Amino acid sequence: MPHIEPSADKTQPATSAPAPKTTPSAPTIHIADEFGTAKRNLPPAKPLLITMAVVLVIVATVAFFERAKPQGAGSLDNIAAVDLPGQNSVLVALTFTLRNTGKKSLWVHNVEGKLATASGTSTGDAVSAVDFDRYYQAFPSLKQNALTALSPEDKLQPGEEVKRTIMVSFPVSLDAFNQRKSVSVVVQPYDQPVPITLTR
Repeated sequence: MPHIEPSADKTQPATSAPAPKTTPSAPTIHIADEFGTAKRNLPPAKPLLITMAVVLVIVATVAFFERAKPQGAGSLDNIAAVDLPGQNSVLVALTFTLRNTGKKSLWVHNVEGKLATASGTSTGDAVSAVDFDRYYQAFPSLKQNALTALSPEDKLQPGEEVKRTIMVSFPVSLDAFNQRKSVSVVVQPYDQPVPITLTR
């Protein structure tokens, strides 16, 4: 018997081919406009410079008025010097007035003398107060106008004023000392960055 292929069902509608998918177009980014120029990345130069100048003025003003200042003041009232034989140096008695101008107690940490001459500057620590009598016996002229010694650990209350003497040795001749530019008492208090300097 001959084989007969079944005929296609003409009632079935023909399937149409699917429409091609369309890919949405990506947004256009102008990278050069966003990142490539200082014009778009930085604020205008003129306001920036004005702001920086104002900030610098404020910082300089605050630094000027808040800078560290000595906690005391006073004056160098009397100077007596003697030659130390065979040592090419002098021993100097410096009598001074010291006043605590701060709002808290002034504790003396260290006391020294400072000498400026034509050949340079030299400093020396104050000799111990226990040696004063011995030096006065050896050099009576040092005792003229001399007062009680100012020593480390001495304390001045706020507003207190004292008159004291220190003795310092400098490695110069008496002639060089007499032709000095200046001599100073330098008092360094505890917990203070700036010493008190009394110069004459």
